[in-house]
Amino acid sequence: MKVLLAGSNGQLGRCFQDRLPFGWQILATDSTELDITDLAQVTATVSAFKPNAIVNSAAYTAVDKAESEVAVAERINAVGPANLASVATQHGIRLVHVSTDYVFDGNTNTPYTEESVTNPLSVYGITKLVGERAVSAAAPDAIIVRTAWVFSEYGNNFVKTMLRLGKERDALSIVDDQRGCPTYAGDLAQAIIALLQQNAAGGIYHYAGDKEVSWFEFAQAIFSVAVQKAVLSKAPTLTPITTAQYPTPAHRPAYSTLAGEKVMGLGIALSDWQGALKKTI
Repeated sequence: MKVLLAGSNGQLGRCFQDRLPFGWQILATDSTELDITDLAQVTATVSAFKPNAIVNSAAYTAVDKAESEVAVAERINAVGPANLASVATQHGIRLVHVSTDYVFDGNTNTPYTEESVTNPLSVYGITKLVGERAVSAAAPDAIIVRTAWVFSEYGNNFVKTMLRLGKERDALSIVDDQRGCPTYAGDLAQAIIALLQQNAAGGIYHYAGDKEVSWFEFAQAIFSVAVQKAVLSKAPTLTPITTAQYPTPAHRPAYSTLAGEKVMGLGIALSDWQGALKKTI
């Protein structure tokens, strides 16, 4: 398998490279090496490398910043994936595109399936949904993987932010009325590899953690492990707050648990985020 990876420096991109199966070849590109918003550049890169598969882990993920950088978010989250899908179809290449739980509005209390109605609340969510639809239209056999609350040893994420703040402060207020499933980027990478190895049918797949929590409960788990592993001498005092008490430019779904029956039906286990959290810390 020859894989062209877009977004090589992100959490998923780094974890994907770490787990590359023996015998696979990879061309790992970041935005300076492959600008997915430039169709000519995508065409030239694909023509030169001749991959069997393209994995798009590139995305504009600054959720709040996207509210004021709409055009940039659109280019990276919608135009870029459309370019990859178009070129993949022209060359008969399999495409795996990564999307998000933010395509949903969170106005439910039951896990979202792949068929659930989308209704994004933010520019980030809207641009990711436009990207999904562009991929489906240009490459009907593409695999779209929606995920959520991604963390790892790489990049910027909630786990690393909590560990940093835990060293700086004695008390923290954490939102407790948004619920979802943390996902270890390494598990997500392994799931994408499995989908490619199985030559899974095209369409949308949900992949996230195996246990639902709030951000407050996630923070509790992080600090429990950090103290246990002696990364912190003591945990800060945590106070649960509401979303209304912590206003942000972008609206976030209050509930974004993703149902994982479809991938589990292929023998792919959901992310054991609690086990992964211990290893990550």
